Amino acid sequence: MRPISETERAALIATAHALADAARAATLEHFRSDGLSAITKVDTHFDPVTVADRAAEERMRAILAELRPNDGILGEEYGASTGTSGLTWVLDPIDGTRGYLSGTPTWGVLISVGDENGPLFGIIDQPYIGERFAGGFGQAGLSGPHGPRALKTRPSRSLSEAILFTTFPEVGTEDERTAFHRLSGDVRLTRYGMDCYAYALIATGQVDLVVEAGLQPYDIQAPIAVIEAAGGIVTDWTGGPAHQGGRVLAAANGEIHRLALERLNR
Repeated sequence: MRPISETERAALIATAHALADAARAATLEHFRSDGLSAITKVDTHFDPVTVADRAAEERMRAILAELRPNDGILGEEYGASTGTSGLTWVLDPIDGTRGYLSGTPTWGVLISVGDENGPLFGIIDQPYIGERFAGGFGQAGLSGPHGPRALKTRPSRSLSEAILFTTFPEVGTEDERTAFHRLSGDVRLTRYGMDCYAYALIATGQVDLVVEAGLQPYDIQAPIAVIEAAGGIVTDWTGGPAHQGGRVLAAANGEIHRLALERLNR
């Protein structure tokens, strides 16, 4: 990782919040609106994209073109563009488009900036609720309707006391589903369908684990930054780096992470 000065850190944080502000406005223009529709990006299953997804990413890219023209960008809707600075912005304009279409307030905007080793700073923003979770560069905080507060993950506890989240009950391949249900059978409570908001709940100290498979880099890099800044850990199912996506295990602390890894790989 190249050195980043305090001045540049402040500029990166300010840029991330500017992107989140722009995406918040773009997504709220269409959320719960009459006639909102989606097209599917693939033929094999329903993988929706809306005008709001594309508008939000377009607005974020326009800001980066003005403020950070030398940085790379990886966005869900418009792909990758290379930069010369060694830093890349990873953007998911609406993580949870199915939830967005359904009117549930559990989708979010994911923004991170990092290098080849992973994210350095990230934001999970829920525009409708008005909650913004930010972490990295020594910061870990939530701003929202109840005012600002620090983010801190839950302390260690047994699996029998833990709360586990995943987005879909199917959880990837048959082998991945088997591993997930082996872990799910050992926890106190399993919940489904929260998309990126589940990761935010780890950072706020509400839940213990999120397990998913088949993720893309733009699905997980912002959550990694926020959770790790709050004291948690995010890896793949072998304990290795997760910033390229795939199978992901996010945990509130090292002990619950170790116990979950054991169940997933037993």
